[in-house]
Amino acid sequence: MTYPRMYRVRQRFSREREPDVRSAVARELQRVSRSLEIRKGARIGVAVGSRGIRDIALVTRALVDRLAAAGASPFIFPAMGSHGGATAEGQAAVLRHYGITEETMGCPILSSLETVQLGTSKEGIPVFVDHHAAAADHVVAINRVKAHTEFKGELESGLAKMLLIGMGKCVGARIYHSAFADLGFDRIVESVLPIVIEKARLLFGLAILENAYEETALIRAVLPRDILVEERDLLRRAKAMAPRLPFDNIDVLIVDEMGKNISGSGMDTNVIGRFYNHVAREPEKPRIKRIFVRDLTDESDGNATGVGLADFVHRAVVRKMDAVATNRNCITASNPEKARIPIVCESDRAAVEACLATIGLTPSDRARVVRIQNTLQLAELQFSDALAAERAVTEIEILSGPNAMEFDAAGRLLD
Repeated sequence: MTYPRMYRVRQRFSREREPDVRSAVARELQRVSRSLEIRKGARIGVAVGSRGIRDIALVTRALVDRLAAAGASPFIFPAMGSHGGATAEGQAAVLRHYGITEETMGCPILSSLETVQLGTSKEGIPVFVDHHAAAADHVVAINRVKAHTEFKGELESGLAKMLLIGMGKCVGARIYHSAFADLGFDRIVESVLPIVIEKARLLFGLAILENAYEETALIRAVLPRDILVEERDLLRRAKAMAPRLPFDNIDVLIVDEMGKNISGSGMDTNVIGRFYNHVAREPEKPRIKRIFVRDLTDESDGNATGVGLADFVHRAVVRKMDAVATNRNCITASNPEKARIPIVCESDRAAVEACLATIGLTPSDRARVVRIQNTLQLAELQFSDALAAERAVTEIEILSGPNAMEFDAAGRLLD
């Protein structure tokens, strides 16, 4: 089989960013300070999730320091639904991966899967929250606002989702995901969120937006009464800054790595144009015929949620996969499709040839091929010479090529 020649390129995206993250946290807390009542010694739980947010440790420490300076007694608790293998230690381990420990944060970290029922929504849905959060005087939530990998609407992934699914732990995540499938994400959020805000005594939320280079573009403190309105605006801004593939029609997408630290679905479904669930309509673009995934990140701790989005995977992905953690995550999210194991290949060469052999009548050396590190890092990538003449959706700088696609003696795709 003949292979296409590849260019190495750099995409250029808008690059809005916060020049000093710690100062941005201080600025935002000062901006909303008149609306905050923090009594001396108040126990404030800081909710931190499992998403791969570049400056999460820096933002969390800055927030903890400001709360302590105001006389409060802050602690951190994981707010990540069933992630971390659905165990208290596993969720604490996720935080350690991000550099969030008692030593680095200067405050206790309380990890538990125990929950307290706060009430019931008008639809009859029980509302749960982490029992450490329920026992605190106040709660503050930190999360990145971005497009969700399953649900589409005016509210997607952000503060509201963390307050429900993240703080609801396994039981809450399972109940809410089931409700979303029948009633829709926005409706459940608007119904349940007021109960969580009131009963968990939410002080404020700290929203983070990242640009296409994984840099912190904006930090925004949001008061409880403003979350539903402000998060809609933040989501629109986040989508405008999100990275994307440069072409809408691709024969083969080679993904060097997938993982939970990259996206909740292992690969960002908004990037690859595949949702594979019964609640979201498949997008019109991008249209990708075959996806090959080469590896699973170590930070995923074996959770290969999203593996089912691929057509072919390298043996390394399955070897690293923890089936129990993966299945539990996908079942909790009512999305077992994302735990399906694709065709397993023993080498990159075998997988690439299988992809090229199943795209139709296009000759293998003229295939539209794109190679990326992962769906979060799209600034630098490779594409085949068949795409060079096509109009890209972003500005592109050619760094090198076209060069032959090469494999070593073991069939490993060379960089």
